[in-house]
Amino acid sequence: MSQAQSNAYIIEIHDRAAGIITRNERGFRFFSSERLFDSLEGRQFRSAREAERAARALLSEKGRRANSQLFAN
Repeated sequence: MSQAQSNAYIIEIHDRAAGIITRNERGFRFFSSERLFDSLEGRQFRSAREAERAARALLSEKGRRANSQLFAN
């Protein structure tokens, strides 16, 4: 008995819906659901985990930038 795999997944980071990834013949394509993650829009990933890591890294980077701007003043 084969188990069907889903063709779409929601990527959530800290209770925020970063986007949806859909499976295609080359891996997974990212579709942003929040402006913060728009730079990942349309990007191709080899795995769902890779897409999640990219979204987490982007959120972490934005947080570091915001903190450095707060302390620069």
